[in-house]
Amino acid sequence: MTVRPAPSKGDAEVAQTLGALRDQAARAMEAAYAPYSGFRVGAALLSADGAVAAGCNVENAAYPAGVCAERVALGAAVAQGHREFLALAIATEAQEPTPPCGVCRQALVEFAPDLVVLSVTRGGREARWTLHELLPHAFTPHSLDHSRH
Repeated sequence: MTVRPAPSKGDAEVAQTLGALRDQAARAMEAAYAPYSGFRVGAALLSADGAVAAGCNVENAAYPAGVCAERVALGAAVAQGHREFLALAIATEAQEPTPPCGVCRQALVEFAPDLVVLSVTRGGREARWTLHELLPHAFTPHSLDHSRH
């Protein structure tokens, strides 16, 4: 598991930025609505211009109507006009760091195939990946280019 930070930032600045994202994701996790699974998740998504959008999972009695924290954060960021993203922090109460689900990976790759993904647990365990590592053969807008077929 590696981090490939944005080239314009120094290592110390990237660590500080990821730390701030971790804290915002942890706060968002506290707001999660997860009465069915008990699996609360918070997410904080950093846009290229430095703005952060947070989200939490919101479950529903009709299970498919629920939405993941990562997609809530992405939707909030897009609604604010952001389209380029650098990093995502995810906070859970799991024993092991948890990467985004497949649906969230697909939603995120639309905007940021090289996104740094940091997953943290309440117990302090961390893991980092790039979105490309988590979804190596992604279906992207370029996949829709009919002239390539």
